[in-house]
Amino acid sequence: MCLAIPGEVVKIEDDSCFVDYGGVSREASTRLFPTVKVGDFVLVHAGFVIQIIDPEEATELVKLSQEAGFRD
Repeated sequence: MCLAIPGEVVKIEDDSCFVDYGGVSREASTRLFPTVKVGDFVLVHAGFVIQIIDPEEATELVKLSQEAGFRD
């Protein structure tokens, strides 16, 4: 099973961004979404931002992933 993980963009450098996943920050490529900006909520899969999502959707996805045991 493959999962796209929701998180918030906290920093951008060149064609990469750093995404916060509830206290853990990881780098992701913005090559598929060069318009991403700090504060955006995004879905990341295989190290790439694959979608920009609205904050309500991000909150719901985090809640569902917590219920499924994928996040604390």
